[in-house]
Amino acid sequence: MADLQQLFQLSQQVQGRLQQLQSELAGRTIEATSGGGLVRVTADGRGTIRGITIEPAAFDERDAELLGDLVLAAVAEAQRRAADLLQAEMRKVQPLPFPPL
Repeated sequence: MADLQQLFQLSQQVQGRLQQLQSELAGRTIEATSGGGLVRVTADGRGTIRGITIEPAAFDERDAELLGDLVLAAVAEAQRRAADLLQAEMRKVQPLPFPPL
């Protein structure tokens, strides 16, 4: 019975650390650009898009489809960077030893 208690405590510790990590990532900011900086996307560490800035020059002689592609590229890059950040932070979480069964 003590083994089950230890396992339960370990799982609570891991869950607590993961919740802490999620909170930390929510406070981190990631930026990505496309079109040579014409489109800038800001995301949090969880990949949630927090802002999109489009420079006025992005509208000069560009069609809507190209501008949409630039926005999409910047969003995809910001989300990829957030995913990379999450993976890097998860690697830092030390696995907790499981008690012998």
